[in-house]
Amino acid sequence: MTAAKLSCAAVGAIAASLALARFHPFGDPQRYLQQSRATLLQTAAMPDSSLRTLVAKCADCHSNATRWPIYSDAAPISWMIERDVIEGRKHLNLSHWNELSADRQQVLEQEIVHQIRKGIMPPVSYRLVHWQAHLRPSDRDALMKLVPSEIAQATAAQPGDADRGRALFNRRCTGCHALDSDREGPHLRGVYLRRAGSVAGFGYSSAIRNSGVTWTEANLNRWLTDTDSMVPGSAMGFVVPKPQERSDLIAFLRSLQ
Repeated sequence: MTAAKLSCAAVGAIAASLALARFHPFGDPQRYLQQSRATLLQTAAMPDSSLRTLVAKCADCHSNATRWPIYSDAAPISWMIERDVIEGRKHLNLSHWNELSADRQQVLEQEIVHQIRKGIMPPVSYRLVHWQAHLRPSDRDALMKLVPSEIAQATAAQPGDADRGRALFNRRCTGCHALDSDREGPHLRGVYLRRAGSVAGFGYSSAIRNSGVTWTEANLNRWLTDTDSMVPGSAMGFVVPKPQERSDLIAFLRSLQ
């Protein structure tokens, strides 16, 4: 093939790529609805370093302040990026953070910390396209501050109150758990003194199935304090940092026997 034909083929491929980028097979993230990053998380109650890292490292997929690099105008890369943005906003949209309840914010903060501990975010496929998305150790440390370790390790708590625990369960746990049916997590009626990984038909992680844990009060408290520390490799990322809330939630679970 001559140089002229090669040039024509290259120009044709570029034109086709730019034209195909006008199609949105995974949905249209509406790039023209662009929010300023300066307004993200303005009144959020979180450490400054955590806030800055969330905006710098997570806002491209998890807010309406997405920065669209020049290569996002060429298909099929444009489709991959649009898919990541749409899915990211579904799970967490920092543009709407201040509209969430305090309980929902705490759940999401715990999920962020869990994802960082596991090395799940940002995903490998995203880092292959966006090299700058890699989290440095300082970035990881900043995000880990969303769930302060000194709160999680506190021990002082009054005896649990099952009614408060029921309210807490309804606010924070029903996204993944129900009392009598399996969801993302197994059903929780009868969990007290049940052996971990023993609900028939539920797809537990191998770490939970092989843990040998029985859900006593002490083990439930350890589990809700730090799931990763108690059973490394488990799939659950939700924790309850405040001792009194753990005590109340465990009292509620005990009452379901």
